[in-house]
Amino acid sequence: MQIVFKATKRVEQGTGASRRLRRAGQIPGIIYGADTDAQAITLDHNELYHLLKKEAFHASILSVDVEGAKQAVLLRDTQWHPFRQQVLHLDFQRVDANQKIHLKVPLHFINGDTNPAVKLGGCMISHTITELDVQCLPANLPEYVEVDLKDLEAGQSMHVSQLTLPEGVELAQHGEGDPVVATALTVKGAATDEAAEGAAA
Repeated sequence: MQIVFKATKRVEQGTGASRRLRRAGQIPGIIYGADTDAQAITLDHNELYHLLKKEAFHASILSVDVEGAKQAVLLRDTQWHPFRQQVLHLDFQRVDANQKIHLKVPLHFINGDTNPAVKLGGCMISHTITELDVQCLPANLPEYVEVDLKDLEAGQSMHVSQLTLPEGVELAQHGEGDPVVATALTVKGAATDEAAEGAAA
């Protein structure tokens, strides 16, 4: 289900105008890209503050309704107040259905609790990365990539190359190598208990 939110066109610009908007419970923002002129907009702070708490808002194609005209966009930048729970500015990029997009999507780890190394071997699974850089056409953008930990053994690591990406989605990797996604670490206490049991036997 696509997330839809409203915005209005913003005429007044500059620091003073932005400050007045924020005092009135509004957020200045901008929509750019897709070979179209950038458009200054105003958004409702309360609505966007709650949307920003949703994981999907950061990794999905969004629909912004600017005075009745809907545009498909991606959230590209969020500026927060240094110490208040206040959003200062939002940047959105227009999406072209025929152009590949590049975005970080979250990783969802499953079967960590039922993994034999955790249940029987006293291991703890460490999540080394929690999001993945991907590129794809907008229609193929996944909300998340699933990481199945059921077969991860004690002392082993799972790498990015072992993940199953949805159809039409490619890894947009920076640099070389095969980054570690998760590792089954042996907890010191568990290792000591096993050694003690072995000695007793």
